[in-house]
Amino acid sequence: MSHSLQFLVFIMAGWLNRQQQDLIDYLREENRILREQLGSRGLHLTDEQRRRLAVKGKVLGRPTTSKQIADLVVRMAEENPGWGYTRIRGALANVGHQIGRNTVKRILQDHGIEPAPERDQRTPWKTFLQAHWDWIAAGDLFTVEVLSLGGLRRYFVLFVIELKTRRVKIAGIHSQPYGEWMEPMARNLTDGFDGFLRQTHHLIHDRDPLYTKAFGEILRGSGVEPIRLPARSPNLNAYAERFVRSIKEECLSRVVLISEQHLRFIVHDYVEHCHRERNHQGLDNQLLERAPPPANPDTGVHRRERIGGLLNYYHREAA
Repeated sequence: MSHSLQFLVFIMAGWLNRQQQDLIDYLREENRILREQLGSRGLHLTDEQRRRLAVKGKVLGRPTTSKQIADLVVRMAEENPGWGYTRIRGALANVGHQIGRNTVKRILQDHGIEPAPERDQRTPWKTFLQAHWDWIAAGDLFTVEVLSLGGLRRYFVLFVIELKTRRVKIAGIHSQPYGEWMEPMARNLTDGFDGFLRQTHHLIHDRDPLYTKAFGEILRGSGVEPIRLPARSPNLNAYAERFVRSIKEECLSRVVLISEQHLRFIVHDYVEHCHRERNHQGLDNQLLERAPPPANPDTGVHRRERIGGLLNYYHREAA
């Protein structure tokens, strides 16, 4: 027998001996407590006796799966809907983690994750977005109150946003939108020369009745597949919802709009600010359009203002 093999046998024998000794110590303590109880009616352990048993029995308990391994099991299941317990177990072994199939099953059940057949029948929304990130846009409408001679008048603003770039296109503004009005909006958005959606494969939108069958057919005719979201699911259109919240909180709620022309000017200025001058937290706090480097880093900082200073951008003179 080689020296390395003898050393391995010695290590294993020592480990087994320790395991057996732990079990013997536990049984001895249990017997000692039982002897102390002889003569009494029934077996009633004191707190001290329970503590002594717990100390000896702790080392015999089955070790729990570490949080690192459990998180990895959950990650693999979420990123691979078709993987069953055995497949996940094999993938864990590839990275040095040996756990049983039932342990994988228990971890997924504890996290509310269904078995592979159920998971594989529907693609998670997050997975769908990641798979189509470069070719997907979202559409939405929001309302704005405009002051007029007859009182407040409500306008609807239709826009689309590219999920990857966060670029926004205001498709149309109307006080009384209707299905037929949406059709030329769809044609303009999908125009083969300068349409905002000409590079897009999917457009997600809510269940507003303004998104008519004719609107969808125009999109499909240009290679854009409309995806109608389930009712009451704003989180599935989170990027469009975020733009609505931003334009209202940063701009529209701080001005008094006095005409449709005024509304169009304000919305246009905000979109320009969004594209050129606003840092986006979802994009590592960067500008959508990178500014050229300054001619002299030591020159003074200049302020570019929009809407009377409501929106500001600070920069140095470009090269």
